[in-house]
Amino acid sequence: MLKKIAICPGCHTKIECEGEIGEKIKVACPNCSTSGLIIFEKELQQLDFYAINEPFVYVKILKDMNTLEKHYKIIEPYLNEEEQRILNFIWDALLSTLNQRLDEVDFKKIENYLTEKVEQVIESYEITIDETSKKKLLYYIKRESLGFGKIDPLMKDLHIEDISCDGSGVPIFLYHRKYGSLKSNVEFKNEEELSFFVIRLAQKCGKHISIAEPMLDATMPDGSRIQMTLSNEVTTKGSTFTIRKFRADPFTPPDLVALNTVSSEILAYFWIAVENRVNALIAGGTASGKTTILNALSLFIPREAKIVSIEETREINLPHPNWIPGISRSGFGEIVSNKMAGEIDMYDLMKAALRQRPEYILVGEIRGKEAYVLFQAMATGHATYSTVHADSAKSLIHRLEGKPIEIPRIMLQSLDIVSIHVTTRIKGKRVRRCKQIIEIIDIDPTTKEILTNEVFRWDSVEDKFIYTGKSYVLEGIRARWEMTKEDITNEVRNRAEILEWMNKNDVRTYREVAKIYSRYTENPKEFLEKIRNSDNNKIDKKENLSDEKLLELKDNSDIDDKKSNETSTVIIDQKQKSNNNKNDELNNIKSIDDATVSLLRNNGILTVKDLKNTPLKDILKIKGIQKKIAKNIKKEIEQQQQDKSDNFEPTPEKNSKTEDKNKKINIFEEIESINEKTAALLLDNEINSIQALYKLTLGDLLKIKGIKRKTAQKIIDEIYYNIQTKGLPLDNDNGDEMGATK
Repeated sequence: MLKKIAICPGCHTKIECEGEIGEKIKVACPNCSTSGLIIFEKELQQLDFYAINEPFVYVKILKDMNTLEKHYKIIEPYLNEEEQRILNFIWDALLSTLNQRLDEVDFKKIENYLTEKVEQVIESYEITIDETSKKKLLYYIKRESLGFGKIDPLMKDLHIEDISCDGSGVPIFLYHRKYGSLKSNVEFKNEEELSFFVIRLAQKCGKHISIAEPMLDATMPDGSRIQMTLSNEVTTKGSTFTIRKFRADPFTPPDLVALNTVSSEILAYFWIAVENRVNALIAGGTASGKTTILNALSLFIPREAKIVSIEETREINLPHPNWIPGISRSGFGEIVSNKMAGEIDMYDLMKAALRQRPEYILVGEIRGKEAYVLFQAMATGHATYSTVHADSAKSLIHRLEGKPIEIPRIMLQSLDIVSIHVTTRIKGKRVRRCKQIIEIIDIDPTTKEILTNEVFRWDSVEDKFIYTGKSYVLEGIRARWEMTKEDITNEVRNRAEILEWMNKNDVRTYREVAKIYSRYTENPKEFLEKIRNSDNNKIDKKENLSDEKLLELKDNSDIDDKKSNETSTVIIDQKQKSNNNKNDELNNIKSIDDATVSLLRNNGILTVKDLKNTPLKDILKIKGIQKKIAKNIKKEIEQQQQDKSDNFEPTPEKNSKTEDKNKKINIFEEIESINEKTAALLLDNEINSIQALYKLTLGDLLKIKGIKRKTAQKIIDEIYYNIQTKGLPLDNDNGDEMGATK
């Protein structure tokens, strides 16, 4: 049985119904008694159903079984002719009577203000309308005046990343986080309607678009990025727009770990690098997650540091109090010195930023002459982070050295880290991955080639990140702070542990994450102890622990220490015994000596079972174990396993059980529609004879879990045929029952 959710066209109530493919079911609404037919179509399969603005807007994700194309269907309140006429009248009345701009009204009061004005129009013109219709009309009035019109449901759907309108008469396409690229049922009928909508969108963004300037990049009121073209001046299909939606709650490092975009070790490496003001560029293709990574790495900046960000459209979102967000603006009037009068571009903002005494400079994307000032800032000791379009380290260097950026090669050594990101597909899903982390070491004095070091790389086969074993950035930080190699390694591990802890304990919002970082930097040892010793690894994410609670924790920990001292000797003895047993187990293998046992134990291989499950490649990676020894160990384990399988003889009890079961299954041999699986299900439900089977009805068979409707119907048909043709002995009651079933 298929389940389907229908929406009542009268009151927009959800109605759940069930049926078979191709079946038509008559359904009545429990609220308004509106009735209609629900068709379970063969061609369309419903993948998902959810509400965006209940009870007005719902979404269905459908799949066409013929073309395998996925559709995004918006369900909004249905208006009949009378309701549509009243809506048009109220809309015209509001346009003529409203004496105040809606953007001048307080945001919290604007909906109530609009509702009052609509009710005034209804009362003054004595319009007769029921409460349900009034709610539907209010929805459409608010959608058009306060929202984004036709695309308002798309803008409010949190699952959508991109919205693309390619022209009039063409459905709007979108990218869904779960289902990928989808075709929607939203469409602009003609060019006039679409052009009017594009002009209105530009006005909502506080910008102007016209035939004279038919292209526009802007930021929408909710922070989303939009690119628009007007009429067929630059796009032959007519006006277009593409929206890249803004996340009010941006991705944080724990989110990136959960999505496997980067590993906790990579983020721990960046955490140390950002704290020590190491310069970095994030490179990648379109929609590879460059700005997302930049925003996440910005959370590692110390809370008290002064930050200046420079962007064309606002995307960076930080919790730091000492932060100046700069945005470029377009000019107006005549062009003077290749610039429009009043224009403030990225280059101007970059020069101004250097006069604001920043400790960290964040640039949304470098693509022109502002890159030269950025590298000058790197050379003068400012920590700078930015994004750039490039798919490899080589193409990045060519792009930086070529026009229009033109950075001299000697200045490229100011850059320390390059992080390269890609968009790819894993198991049919579109994912983002950090492909490489590369360090810029120096320039070869003879060949003038740039010397690089790969720190991390992504293994696309196993979908995991590999540390290559050497980092010049960490070596420089270690030397600066006079740390040992062990200290810097432990620091990376500790920070990776904190990131994993945040991921497990669902610490997600950027303010909570920033608070955790500041707590760790204040007192690393105490914070790590809290994580490791707290019950169920939980820490209060929203409020700092009070002094009283801290005292309670200390008192409890003292009591726990006393208890642990009393029982520690017993635990140690038990551990020693278990370890000795494991050592004895490994020593039973002739190829393994005592030195090899200790090497295996240090790498987490404690038993023969562990050794058996460890591939030869991983054993060869263990320092101190030679290739011959590793091969001999694997051969000996395989030989032992083979000897065991050769000596194994099945017990007679099991054989007798299987023979009995086969005999019982053979009872139903004469019924062709019963296979071994169905026979086993019948036996499990105490139907042990052919006579017991003949007493069953179709309903009885359907109650048995595992037997499908088609199979049950075939069995009943075959039994009935046997009764009619072979005249099998059945009493009258059973015969009537089967006849009734048929």
